[in-house]
Amino acid sequence: MSKKPLILGIESSCDETAASLITENEQGIPVVLSNIVSSQVEIHKEFGGVVPELAARSHIEKIDWIVQKAIDDSGKKIEEIDAVASTAGPGLIVCLSVGLSFGKAFASALNIPFIAVNHLEGHALSPKLNSQLNYPYLLLLISGGHSQFLNVQSLGKYKRLGTTIDDALGEAFDKTAKLLGIEFPGGPQIEVLAKKGDPNKYNLPKPIFNKGGCNLSFAGLKTAILKITKNIKTDQEKFDLAASFQKTVEEILYKKTKIAFNDFEKQNNLKEKIFVVAGGVAANKKIRSMLINLCNEKNYKSIFPPIELCGDNAAMIAMVGLEKFKLKQFNNLDHPAKPRWPLDEKATFLKGAGVKF
Repeated sequence: MSKKPLILGIESSCDETAASLITENEQGIPVVLSNIVSSQVEIHKEFGGVVPELAARSHIEKIDWIVQKAIDDSGKKIEEIDAVASTAGPGLIVCLSVGLSFGKAFASALNIPFIAVNHLEGHALSPKLNSQLNYPYLLLLISGGHSQFLNVQSLGKYKRLGTTIDDALGEAFDKTAKLLGIEFPGGPQIEVLAKKGDPNKYNLPKPIFNKGGCNLSFAGLKTAILKITKNIKTDQEKFDLAASFQKTVEEILYKKTKIAFNDFEKQNNLKEKIFVVAGGVAANKKIRSMLINLCNEKNYKSIFPPIELCGDNAAMIAMVGLEKFKLKQFNNLDHPAKPRWPLDEKATFLKGAGVKF
């Protein structure tokens, strides 16, 4: 019986310090042996958002023992590790540099391969940690920094179908929460408050709803929330606004996903229609339910990572590392940190009026 690869994954692109060890079983299915995530919520709470310098300092203080804990919890020994996969981008460069440097040093010390991982590719492949997932598939990546539809054709081969022309959906959730007086990170609490409110109380805008293909826009929605919150006086009005915001987002994603389905089908000769949703906002249960219903309506198989793997984590980074290790796709130790690193590097940069509708 041949030894299965053992991969150490390291993630430090923003405000989570994370490490994970994964391998695979005899059937080639990934097995997560450990997945340690240390959050910095308490550090950044008073600032209402992530402070890069504080985040980087926390990574430096924690990364050694986070990696050691991941190794200890896995039941494996350091010398059994076959490769190190570290997030190299996109993200905050001062944060990326911590995990990237640690991963390079670790690989160098053990004289094992080093693999630089695109954080977005980690999200794209994260459902492989709990599902049999075949290419091609349509990916909706919705997180604090990214919102896009991607045609995932194979490992390393991605074609962007649509993206946000301004703010990411996760950012819109967090900013709305902040305006409602919810402590950072408040995005996940919007869904909780929405259960107490009337989703039809406020008629909120849906930017580029009827144009722009499956591109997205959330800046105008965020501005409308800002104006309304200036006149809110009661908790019930906050609940109603949260519910109206949640409903509006669901309506936007419903329509834009249907358009993405059509674009995806035109680009592929499909034996099976697969739709994957990943990123932090994929943990929103109402959005999950709506998209599952849409998939049932359009005969798509819907796949989501487990809730605990929707946010930033190192298991998804190790997952990409495992795939690349098997193909011997290694990187040199001088691989740079990339604060911007699109999955589809041929895609045109979209910003406001730069998008043709």
